Amino acid sequence: MAEENVSTYLDPAEESMEMAVAYLEDALTHIRAGKANPRLLDAIRVNYYGSQAPISNVANIAVPDARTITITPWEKSMFKEIEKAIINSALGITPENNGEVIRLTIPPLTEERRKQLVKQSKSEAENAKVSVRNARREAIEGLKKAIKKGMPEDVEKDAEAKAQKLHDKYLKKIDELFALKEKEILTV
Repeated sequence: MAEENVSTYLDPAEESMEMAVAYLEDALTHIRAGKANPRLLDAIRVNYYGSQAPISNVANIAVPDARTITITPWEKSMFKEIEKAIINSALGITPENNGEVIRLTIPPLTEERRKQLVKQSKSEAENAKVSVRNARREAIEGLKKAIKKGMPEDVEKDAEAKAQKLHDKYLKKIDELFALKEKEILTV
C-alpha cells in the first residue's frame, strides 16, 4: 500500500520533468543556429484548400548543404502560398523561387546574434529547470501530507530521496541539451 502511495507523487513529478525536457528540446530546435534545419519550418503554416497546413504536408523539404533548405511543392499552385507564408513568418529569410524549387539560404550569424541566441537558449533551459524544481517541490509537499494520512516516515524519506534523484537526473539532461545548443550556436 505504501509503495503505491509513493508512486502517486513520484510518477506525476517525473512526467512533468520529462515534459519540461521535451519542451526544451523543441524550443532549442526552433532557435536558428546559422545552420539549415528543416525543423525551422515547423511552425509555418500555408493555406491549402482553405485550411492551414504545415509546409511539410504540401512539399518535400530537403537540406542539400549546411546553409540551404530546399522546398519542392507537390503542386505548382503552392509556390506562391509557401513563399508568402515564409515571408510573413518570423523566420527572417527571403525565399528564392526558380519555378522548380524554393530555396532558403541561411545567413551566417553575427557575433552579436550568436550571443543573443545563446542567451535565449539559456533562458529556455532556465525555464525548464524551474519546471523540474516545481515538480520536485510538488512531489515532496504531497509526500509530507501523506505522512499525516498514515504513510510511514521512512517510506516518505526514501521517496523524497527518489524525487531528488529524479530532479538531479533531469537537471543534468537540461544542462547537456543547453551545452549542445550553445556549442552549435558558437561553432562558426
